[in-house]
Amino acid sequence: MIEVCLLGCGGMMPLPDRRLTALLYRYNGKMILIDCGEGTQLPIKMTGWGFKSIDAICFTHYHADHIAGLPGFLLTLGNSGKEEPLKIYGPPGLIEVVKALTIIAPELPFEIILIELSDGNLSTNYVGDIIIKSVPVDHTIACLSYSLEIRRAGKFDVQRAKKGNIPIRFWNRLQKGEIIEHEGKRYEPGMVLGRERKGLKVTYSTDTRPTEELADFCRGSDLLIGEGMYGENDQLDKAIKNKHMIFSEAAALAAKSHSKELWLTHYSPSLQNPDLYIDNAQNIFGNTITGKDLMIKRINFD
Repeated sequence: MIEVCLLGCGGMMPLPDRRLTALLYRYNGKMILIDCGEGTQLPIKMTGWGFKSIDAICFTHYHADHIAGLPGFLLTLGNSGKEEPLKIYGPPGLIEVVKALTIIAPELPFEIILIELSDGNLSTNYVGDIIIKSVPVDHTIACLSYSLEIRRAGKFDVQRAKKGNIPIRFWNRLQKGEIIEHEGKRYEPGMVLGRERKGLKVTYSTDTRPTEELADFCRGSDLLIGEGMYGENDQLDKAIKNKHMIFSEAAALAAKSHSKELWLTHYSPSLQNPDLYIDNAQNIFGNTITGKDLMIKRINFD
């Protein structure tokens, strides 16, 4: 099972009742934060999930509403007792941006590992069992969308294990993915496991125009968290100019990518009540939900 929490769903500037867009993802004792606008540490505290288990931050891009909260977050993370390294991913420019922001957080009890991702090609990285993929998207500056995926091995096949004369004492280790060398023989998980089962995929995509490449990247998402900067269809020209999406475009992206569920997020400050325009999305993709601050979803394996 994975858990995701939409920490905030606002774009451009925080409002009294709407925090800036950020997502917290939790699986198997590890957490990943995507984006970190002003005051992100507050909704994290409100989740009750803690801070120490946050192993990585993924930045979509370097507009202030997505990154200005980093110094305060790092200081809070240090005060939580974290000592293990923190990985930070982002498009080119990451090193300069983080160096500038951490001038006011110069002493931290953990190492920061900066990993600049390509803004021209798909990238793949790992945090434990979590596969982090990123793809460049169409925004006014270098920007990435992310997917967080969990693969699931096939079921243990007792008959295959017996037929292959694999010692019973190795079965459990092979089932967990271990490769065993013993008395000149090599035992691999594929010798006892069936076909790989469907895993879990969460995709986070804001600050972009819809593209064919993005639809391919989102394909098969159990949850797509997509930009809904503007709710009204007559805001399309504005969305095109500013490289954002309207509700109906996010819904079309969810439909084209065969995602299971869409959460809209990253609303314009002028969009005071997103629920008024939800039909513009649901008429295209029925399982669309207007994101709300601190909304949580638990997703189980089939």
